Amino acid sequence: MRQTEKIANEMRKDIIEMIHAANSGHPGGSLSCVDIIASLFFEVMDIDIDSINSTDRDRFILSKGHASETLYAALAEMGIIPHEELLTFRKFGTRLQGHPNMNHCPGIDMSSGSLGQGLSVGVGMAIANKMNNKPYRVYVLVGDGECQEGMIWEAAMSASHYGLDNLVLIVDHNGLQSDGFVRDVMNNSPLGKKFDSFGWNVFGCDGHDISIITQALKMAKTVKDKPTVLIAETVKGKGVSFMENNPNWHGRGISDEDYIRAMKELGGDDCE
Repeated sequence: MRQTEKIANEMRKDIIEMIHAANSGHPGGSLSCVDIIASLFFEVMDIDIDSINSTDRDRFILSKGHASETLYAALAEMGIIPHEELLTFRKFGTRLQGHPNMNHCPGIDMSSGSLGQGLSVGVGMAIANKMNNKPYRVYVLVGDGECQEGMIWEAAMSASHYGLDNLVLIVDHNGLQSDGFVRDVMNNSPLGKKFDSFGWNVFGCDGHDISIITQALKMAKTVKDKPTVLIAETVKGKGVSFMENNPNWHGRGISDEDYIRAMKELGGDDCE
């Protein structure tokens, strides 16, 4: 776990580096899901550099595709893409677009960006797994604001109907979306009770405690005949004090001054 915590901090620094170099990106929601994605890729999922092209490995769908920075940082930490390529983020001709493109970059299982679609694709993958007796599990990460989309609930109903115990949904519950606080834009609480009423197994956890996230995701593997949702309580902009719980950092570039401040907080070297 301690090694994964170190990796998560490196991922946060990578995110700041990428957005600063591009002067564009989504720092808040990318930083909030770092510990979730680190737990999945380095503790839970059956995936590594040797299995990246295997049809039998676990699948991960980043439905909140604007947080692509976090996924790219994880792929770089795994050695699936070159670490130096991260600085091409959002540059002309790069594989690392603002939203993930499965046709350009290895390790991306769905091209995403239009919110609300990832869970439906995950349901399709999980059904295909059942039909083909494949061993892989499907993990989908969505935002809490994204759960305002009706498509999420159609997919939730389908997943329960088909007893997809090989499907896990993680909600990055940071309380913010592009236009402000979720509770003010369209209050969808309590999400746990809603998923429970749709026939899902529901876990809740601290979305920044890698040991607890990992434990919950491993427990999900023991659940039979129903899908699992993990409501992960997070802080938008986690790890950088002036970005934390601040709606202004949903989508924007990072100035030289803010870059230095952020990297100092994260323990970055040679940031001046």
